[in-house]
Amino acid sequence: MTAPPGRRERKKAATRQKIADTALRLFLERGYDAVGIRDVAAEADVAVTTVFSHFASKEALVFEQDQEFQDRLTQAVTGRAPGEPLIPLLREEIRALVRHCSAEGSAPTWHLIEESPALRQYEESMRLRHADSLAAALTADPDLHRSATACRALARFAIEAFSLAREAAEPDAAVDEIFRMIEAAWSATGAGDRA
Repeated sequence: MTAPPGRRERKKAATRQKIADTALRLFLERGYDAVGIRDVAAEADVAVTTVFSHFASKEALVFEQDQEFQDRLTQAVTGRAPGEPLIPLLREEIRALVRHCSAEGSAPTWHLIEESPALRQYEESMRLRHADSLAAALTADPDLHRSATACRALARFAIEAFSLAREAAEPDAAVDEIFRMIEAAWSATGAGDRA
C-alpha cells in the first residue's frame, strides 16, 4: 500500500492543475494561437519557469492527463492477476478513458484540438507514445506468449479504438464492436493460448 501524498506533492499537484485549468480556459476564450505561455503564467499567478516545470510544451497544457492515461493503460497489463484475461481489462480501460474524454462539457476542448494543427500533431504523437508504452508492457509480460509484432499491433489497435470510439455516436457500443475484432485477432496470434 502506498502512502498518501505529502503536503509538498499535494501543493505541486494543485499548482499543476491550476495552470492546466487556466490555460484551457484562456485557450477556449481567446483561441489557442492567441494565448502564449506568458499569458497562462500571468493569469495563473505563477512564473513562466513554473509552467515549464510542470509542462514540457504549450501543447501539453491541453493534454494535462497524458501521463496518467498512459500509466492507466500499461497498468492494465502489468497490474493484472496471474491468469487474468488481458483483453477484457484493456477494453474496460479504453471504455473508461473514452467516457472521460467524451463527458459532458468536453466538446469545446475537442473542437479546439481539431482546429489547431499543432494540437492535432501533438495528439498524434501522444497516441503513438501511448501505443509504444503499451506495446513494451505487453512484450515484457512473460505470460502472454506473443511476438513483439503481435504486441505492437494490439497496442496500436487499442489506442485507435479509443480514437474511433470517442468520435462515435454510441461510444460504448463502438468500444465493444472494436474489441470483439481485437480479441479475435489476439486469440488467433496465440494459437489457442487464452492469455
